[in-house]
Amino acid sequence: MSLETLDLAAPRDRTIQPSETVLSRRIDLTTLRLFIAVCEEQNLTRAAQREGIAASAVSKRMNDFELAFGVTLFRRLSKGMALTPAGEALLHHARVTLLNVEKIAVELSEYSQGVRGHVRMLANLSAIVQFLPEDLSSFFGVHQLLRIDLQERPSGQVVRGIEEGAAEIGICSGEAETRSLEAFHYRYDNLVVVVRSDHPLAARETLSFADTLDVDHVGLHAASSIYLRTQYAATQAGKSMRLRINVPGFDAVSRMVQAGLGIGLIPDRAFEVIGAGLGLRAIRLRDDWARRELKIVVRDAAQLSSTGRLVLDHLRAAETA
Repeated sequence: MSLETLDLAAPRDRTIQPSETVLSRRIDLTTLRLFIAVCEEQNLTRAAQREGIAASAVSKRMNDFELAFGVTLFRRLSKGMALTPAGEALLHHARVTLLNVEKIAVELSEYSQGVRGHVRMLANLSAIVQFLPEDLSSFFGVHQLLRIDLQERPSGQVVRGIEEGAAEIGICSGEAETRSLEAFHYRYDNLVVVVRSDHPLAARETLSFADTLDVDHVGLHAASSIYLRTQYAATQAGKSMRLRINVPGFDAVSRMVQAGLGIGLIPDRAFEVIGAGLGLRAIRLRDDWARRELKIVVRDAAQLSSTGRLVLDHLRAAETA
């Protein structure tokens, strides 16, 4: 991008002072990018090498920025640099700003290629495997010139990503703390126990989660909402899970179960898509928490782009459709 500086919009309920206008013009994209590099590397020299610039130049930009605003961004330590509260605040705004600049470049490029709108989405694995393929297929059937960038993240990171402006729309577990975000119902699913047909539990029609705690489990990765919920349920039952292995997705859970490494918990529709073709059995889980809600989260529905609003409205209506 050839953009040199960025004027930060001031709140509408007060008059901008001349000194504030001058300071806002001192915030340039290069400095923000270098600041993020120093934060991520926790070392000025490594940040300079990563960005292909002299360490002295990075140091000067950071010092000039601190002097201009009268704040300290870093605590200089013997083994690196740590952020001050002012630095933490700047890091949040810097990431949002650079993401927005990237969106400008991407979307303008797409308009030149005939695309008429672009939306970034974050969603957990359950939504991506079970519901979004059909829901987005029907969306594109009506809106063929739009584009969606969909990334998979655990529910907690979906919420954080929407808060930080990494995407417009997110889909997460109903149990996730959504803080100040707007949340809308999306879908329900039900967890099932996946077993081989020759497993001792295979003859059961239903199970409580406590019934499974004496056999080996194949677990999802530690950040997943299913893993966290089952750990809590095991603690409530006064036992611990016999986890043999943790894997990244429902397909991996099903394959490990097929190979005899234990039993697994996945959503029912994910089993229909992935597990049923592997000769496995799905046993209904009786626990109340096995019925789960998925939520759509946005920062402010009224502030969504026109394309984002189309996606949100479509997803909210998808269950009844």
